Amino acid sequence: MDPDLNSELGARLWQQGVPLAELFCYTSSLYFRGKLAYAQLFSQPPAGLQGFFIITSSSGLLTPDTVVDIAKAKDLASGAEIDLEDDRYRIPLRRDAEGLEKELPEGCQVVLLGSVATEKYVTPLKEVFGRRLLFPAAFLGRGDMSRGALLLRCVRENRELAYSPAEVQERKSRRRS
Repeated sequence: MDPDLNSELGARLWQQGVPLAELFCYTSSLYFRGKLAYAQLFSQPPAGLQGFFIITSSSGLLTPDTVVDIAKAKDLASGAEIDLEDDRYRIPLRRDAEGLEKELPEGCQVVLLGSVATEKYVTPLKEVFGRRLLFPAAFLGRGDMSRGALLLRCVRENRELAYSPAEVQERKSRRRS
């Protein structure tokens, strides 16, 4: 975000903005690229709805094509810690998840491609989506880079992962404690 650095992405960020997905791919590399490619290939949204969203630290759920300028990038970076106790994270996420939940038809499932090892994503989304909230079972026990590589491999092989309810992950986590 330094205006003195000479990069094409940085120049666009300062001048007209860049799509949020492009910015996240740059900052988190393999992990986010895997999530993005997987979601683009396998999401099956109901007619009229976006197929996937990006969870942000201070702006709730945003579409991958949301244009982020330098001011918005700084705002997102200012709330960089995704913390359930931080209203800047929790309130916008809850608002957007509730709005989405109202638009979803009966039986529609929501797949979380974020970390399921901590409650920072699972808890607020489970409160809204309940039993609709699923995650890739193969994510358990894997770190970010391993999950990103797995997702990219699934895209190359055109192989969708099996999903488990978020409640299953919670029970397994409790047993380990």
